[in-house]
Amino acid sequence: MPSHSFHRTDRINAELRRELGVLVHALVRDHALPQASVSDVEVTRDLDVATVWVTALQPERSAEVVKALKSAARDLRHELAHAMRMRRVPELRFKYDDSVDRGERIDALLRNPGGPDDPAGEGHDP
Repeated sequence: MPSHSFHRTDRINAELRRELGVLVHALVRDHALPQASVSDVEVTRDLDVATVWVTALQPERSAEVVKALKSAARDLRHELAHAMRMRRVPELRFKYDDSVDRGERIDALLRNPGGPDDPAGEGHDP
């Protein structure tokens, strides 16, 4: 019998990410929030808690998005219970994923060394 290189939690992470992506999109649209997307989901090994990482199109309003998602977590969990075939849907904990923002800042620094975003304030000659 071949060994599987993936775990049950990996499959659940992927399914939660897919289902939550649709639900989050509908939530932000219905509540006139900045556009947000689910970038990753990490479920604990015992499947009790799922950390949902979200990104926002407007990073300056990310706190508003995460706050709205945290307040809607119970309703989202209830909707997931109907959409997924799981005995028990994990508790949802939303966190902002700032990796995209950091990547854009690094990209800007690489493209424009010595610019206003350069922390050293010094440019480098190419």
